[in-house]
Amino acid sequence: MALFGETKKPFTYDTLREGEEVILMIDLEQYLHIPSLEDDPVCMSRTIDILSETTGATKIVYAQKRNYEYDYNQTIMIQEIAKIYSQLTKKRDMMGYSSLLADPKCTKWAAQWYSTLQNLTADLLKRDPIGAYVELKRNARDERIRIDRTLDQNYISCARNYISILQYLMGLLEKTKLIDAAKQYLSGYKLDDRSVYRRIFTPDIRPDFMFTKLMASFPPEGEEIDSYNLDKNTEVTIFELPDNVQYLYHLIPPEFKLSEEKYEILDTARKIMAEHKPTRQEFIDPERMRQVFYNIGYDMIEELVNYRNLKIPSSEIDEMTKILVRYTVGFGLIEVLLQDEKVQDITINSPLGETPMFIVHQDYSDCKTNIIPTMPESESWASKLRLISGRPLDEANPILDTELTIPGANSRIAVVAPPLNPSGLAFAFRRHRDKPWTLPLFMQKKMINPLAAGIMSFLIDGSRSLLIAGTRSAGKTSLLGAVLVELMRKYRVITIEDTLELPTNSLRKLGYNIQSMKVAAALTKGTSEVPADEGIRTTLRMGDSALIIGEIRSKEALALYEAMRIGALANVVAGTIHGDSPYGVFDRVVNDLGVPRTSFKATDVVIVANPVRSADGLHRWRRVTQITEVRKQWEQDPLVEKGFVDLMKYSSKKDELEASEELINGDSEILKAIAGNVKEWAGDWDAVWDNIMLRANIKKSLVDFASKTNNLELLEADFVIQSNDQFHKISEKIREEIGTLDSKRIFFDWNEWMKRHIKRMDFHSRM
Repeated sequence: MALFGETKKPFTYDTLREGEEVILMIDLEQYLHIPSLEDDPVCMSRTIDILSETTGATKIVYAQKRNYEYDYNQTIMIQEIAKIYSQLTKKRDMMGYSSLLADPKCTKWAAQWYSTLQNLTADLLKRDPIGAYVELKRNARDERIRIDRTLDQNYISCARNYISILQYLMGLLEKTKLIDAAKQYLSGYKLDDRSVYRRIFTPDIRPDFMFTKLMASFPPEGEEIDSYNLDKNTEVTIFELPDNVQYLYHLIPPEFKLSEEKYEILDTARKIMAEHKPTRQEFIDPERMRQVFYNIGYDMIEELVNYRNLKIPSSEIDEMTKILVRYTVGFGLIEVLLQDEKVQDITINSPLGETPMFIVHQDYSDCKTNIIPTMPESESWASKLRLISGRPLDEANPILDTELTIPGANSRIAVVAPPLNPSGLAFAFRRHRDKPWTLPLFMQKKMINPLAAGIMSFLIDGSRSLLIAGTRSAGKTSLLGAVLVELMRKYRVITIEDTLELPTNSLRKLGYNIQSMKVAAALTKGTSEVPADEGIRTTLRMGDSALIIGEIRSKEALALYEAMRIGALANVVAGTIHGDSPYGVFDRVVNDLGVPRTSFKATDVVIVANPVRSADGLHRWRRVTQITEVRKQWEQDPLVEKGFVDLMKYSSKKDELEASEELINGDSEILKAIAGNVKEWAGDWDAVWDNIMLRANIKKSLVDFASKTNNLELLEADFVIQSNDQFHKISEKIREEIGTLDSKRIFFDWNEWMKRHIKRMDFHSRM
């Protein structure tokens, strides 16, 4: 046995321990074929030789440029065969071999039978144990047929002894997990047909330069139901599995398609770059840090390519550099998953290395993936997240909430560590779009309808206080981001979050006067961050601003309602809160967070977003289920005293929000209060309703035109903000001209502006 890492004869091996794992590392660096139990009979045979010399292996790893890892269940299967092989080579006499050969009556047939047994147990058993089992059965069947056709008593006696040996060997194999798993596929089995092994053995594969493992082969029983590309080199396939209600999200990223030469270059470059440990200061500006590492990595890879006299185009060097950055200062395959806009959540459970990552998919809900993270990688992620956030993650602080920005996506991350999680580290990633959500985008996704969008636009322009409620994964923060997009750019906006999720950077680039403030997380102790309630009180000294609270979780609720009650905030106040109904929000704010009942009346409108499930429970969709105003004439219980009045409520039959009778009849105190501050609307409900419908029709037209022309960019924040600006400008212009807000003229002029603007966009895109 050679030490692993020394040169380098194929099938030298070493046994390593990692926690409870006993890993059989087999060096195949110089092996001329891809190592594989399922495809390579030589590889299977030599592995059985090695296992017959060792004990206790729980995992087999073939080390080449990629590592091919067979997990515990697969290792046990092949280990049982090795045990039988070892037993047979040592105890041949105990099975009657000698007596069969020595009996003078059997001399005529014994040599052939012995040769057959020798071939089956010494050769075929190692390279094709399923074939050995099938041949044993076929031999026994053939001998029984011969016995039935002969009257030679010597032959019958000897053949029965031979059959008993065959049956003994079959009995040994039938007790193994491999033969048990293979039985359903044995009809018509042909020797050296490896297709059955491919159904049973599936290695996790990873290149040398990364820790995450990937189950690269497709599930043999899976039915492909969808596939798409994230880019030209990254493939996603969705499988329905016969024995599981979960779908399989199968990812093949570019790092698993590289040539051996490229793997060697990447491995060399990673080892060089790993010598530099990024500092906290570098992680403060991750975009700049990535660019620096990209530049260094590109030059390094280009130099290695030239040194080896390889011809690799610059586009491929660029791809290799991006992979290198992912596995040095980045987050590996997590980043590839986050670049899929259809992935909403990623969960990674402990203990690492045993279970795959799970995701929530936009179209297929909960899925398992073919990606298995390992402990070394998880520890690397945890270290990077400590640096990025500046927050602790240790025994005293076993919970870390922070955010991650990578090219193409933003994510909120929760990490749980010991002692809260006794089996190690666990992670949850919540993906956010790199662009802000908009009300038209939510209309296109059927989360809201045009009337709901018109009401929300009217409320926001009316400077009301809004709470967006819902359960986890209901889309609360995304909807709050769409509220931000509806604010006119002339107003100052202050956001307060403990984990940065709102699209403040994107909106700043789009011309918003926006200030983001980060406060201490409710569960974090021992940091220098300012508490959330102090952050809110600070905003009162920063001038007239719209105030947006990422999530109301704790004692900051008192400070928020204090500010709202004294009228210190003359613009929109909005935030998210956990709650599945308006009364659930009241109960949480008053009873859990300690806000006085009378203070809760400062809330004008509660917007509830909740997932809606299909009858079979396999699908779910995000929907706004209620838009409810909070009236002020109640004392103890707004539910009993009719303090909650629905403006719109979700109809499961129609799968959309419906206007309530109160809204249709103009019985809305909040909308009337907004109208009371506008000369043209005061006391005129028809004018108010007309304006709400105007806003609804404009947004509907935008969605319809984007869908008709397949130009969904029109629904993104950049264009929606311009559309909102033009709506306000056109409204002001017409009011000055004729003294009233004529909805038909406003809609006509806005529609003409949209056509002209889109023509200009098309012209510039063709230039």
